[in-house]
Amino acid sequence: MSLGDEHGFGDSARADDEYYDGARTRTRFPDRAGDPYGGARRGPRSSSRGLVTVVAVVVLLIGAIAFANRGGGGDDGGSAADGGKGAAPKAAATAATGKRPVTTKTAGIPSGFPHDEQGAQSAAANYAVALGSTGMFNKASRHTLLGLLYTSEAAAKLQGPMDQAYSTGFLGKMGLDANGKAPSGNTFVSRVAPLGTTVQQYSDSDARVAVWYMGLIGMSGKGSTDPITASWKTWTFDLRWAGNDWKIVADSQKDGPAPVPGDDRAATSAEISKAIEEYGGFTYAR
Repeated sequence: MSLGDEHGFGDSARADDEYYDGARTRTRFPDRAGDPYGGARRGPRSSSRGLVTVVAVVVLLIGAIAFANRGGGGDDGGSAADGGKGAAPKAAATAATGKRPVTTKTAGIPSGFPHDEQGAQSAAANYAVALGSTGMFNKASRHTLLGLLYTSEAAAKLQGPMDQAYSTGFLGKMGLDANGKAPSGNTFVSRVAPLGTTVQQYSDSDARVAVWYMGLIGMSGKGSTDPITASWKTWTFDLRWAGNDWKIVADSQKDGPAPVPGDDRAATSAEISKAIEEYGGFTYAR
């Protein structure tokens, strides 16, 4: 793992919009020239026809509703798409499972993830948050993170190259001192917000999980020449079950998929600084 294009989110997913065009029924009424409210009252014959039309529409609606709901509560059970008799509809692959996040932490980092696919996904999401944090810009905390999140072999190989990557020169370009601290009156921001995960490979001992995330990085404060910007990336982790938890063997990143930028007004430096202080992060679970 080394520095990526976004200043230390490591080195080492725009989906096509879907629209539903529902069926439309257009009712055209007779033109009523000169009278926007319909002119004179109609005779009994006209009223009868209107009543018949209304009744017909209601009958059609009731029939449509009954057709749509057929099989919902009868003896036939669920449809084939629902998995057969009595089966509940299947959740989308991207839907959250509803399981609770882990409650244990080691040095402030979530730990003790389940030994299954969902546990691997939860671990990868939380590891992306940790490795995309400001802690990576301080040598001592960076070494702690590497030792906690990677296998011992991987951590040993990464420590030297990572120290070189987070050099004093690099930190200076970010507006930080040699210890990764921001100048007085400024707030350095480096934060990862996972949007979703997917398992690319899985076995009892190894897993490959990709995390799609949005990252924030930059300096907030008066005179800052490195304003906070957002990036969209995919971070892929090769994980191994070791020491009763998932550990990183290797990782890599690629750009995107990124959505089309919106028209939101950019926040001021003070607003960003306040938000960073007020809004804490989450412990993620698949």
